[in-house]
Amino acid sequence: MHTAAAGLPELTAGRLIGTWQLDPYALVLILLLGGLYAGGVVRLARRGERWPVARVVAFAGLGLGAIAVATMSGLAVYDHELFWPAAVQNIVLDLIAPLGLALGDPLSLALRALPQEHPSTRRLRAAVSGRLVRFLTFPLVSTVLVLSSELAIYFTPYFPTALRHGPLHELMYLQLLVVGSLFVLPMLTREELLPSWCSHPVRALLVLLDGLVDAVPGIVVMTSGTLIAGGWYASQHRPWDPSPQQDQMIGGGLMLTLAELVGLPFLIAVFAEWVRDERRKTAALDARLDRDLAVSAPVPATPAAAPGATAPQPETTRPWWETDQGEVGARFRGER
Repeated sequence: MHTAAAGLPELTAGRLIGTWQLDPYALVLILLLGGLYAGGVVRLARRGERWPVARVVAFAGLGLGAIAVATMSGLAVYDHELFWPAAVQNIVLDLIAPLGLALGDPLSLALRALPQEHPSTRRLRAAVSGRLVRFLTFPLVSTVLVLSSELAIYFTPYFPTALRHGPLHELMYLQLLVVGSLFVLPMLTREELLPSWCSHPVRALLVLLDGLVDAVPGIVVMTSGTLIAGGWYASQHRPWDPSPQQDQMIGGGLMLTLAELVGLPFLIAVFAEWVRDERRKTAALDARLDRDLAVSAPVPATPAAAPGATAPQPETTRPWWETDQGEVGARFRGER
């Protein structure tokens, strides 16, 4: 629960880094997500299966860490006194935290850790393949939702009301995190949440488009002639604070900068998944070729026939690629 910013000292780099406050709602969310993720990793380890350490680091460090920074660091302490910490806070929850959580691929972990025939597994698969989730995670829909969420926060009474009411402020945090995840998570998970036409090259193009869209709120905030929550921040103004107009320009500029900076690692992550997927397909193709070649290998010579017996006629066989009906045979015949 936030309180008024009365009595806060001047915001410096040292205070921004070193000042923290407890947010019990955010802490519960972090512990819940971290506990579920750790439980999945431990369950796989007990079965002798390995979950990549890099994914654990991304989920815990970048994902959960970003949530903690946004809700409990100096950004949260000063978000009621200055607009720009609140703007940075929202971008961290909307873009950076979802990217970290998605890099951890919690959906694949859950589906691997749960028993395949367990009711929870079936419910989870039914949920992620349901019409509502498919609609909300459809690339263009999720992009519009992210943009609409940001603009609705800043250009409706939503944000100034949230500054006055702690529970609504916490709900705004959750909204930013969930809406941001709707676009990022399907792009990076190994589970098939996107339409079949959304191949990895298409995903890369969508990420580039999303980067342009993510820049819009920062540009609009920075150039807007209307002060966002102007009455609130004017009442909190201190002699050492920038003017409300400067404060809003700083906030919009930081929103724009962070949105563009997040776009590059997001694009790199999509390309990395693309490379891994191609390697998996190549390995599967090589394994199938090895199996087919083993099946078509020459049969060892049989013992000599008895005198006067008719020698068996050699069996005429066609090359395996002429009869194979799968992808491998089609490629060898030049049909694909």
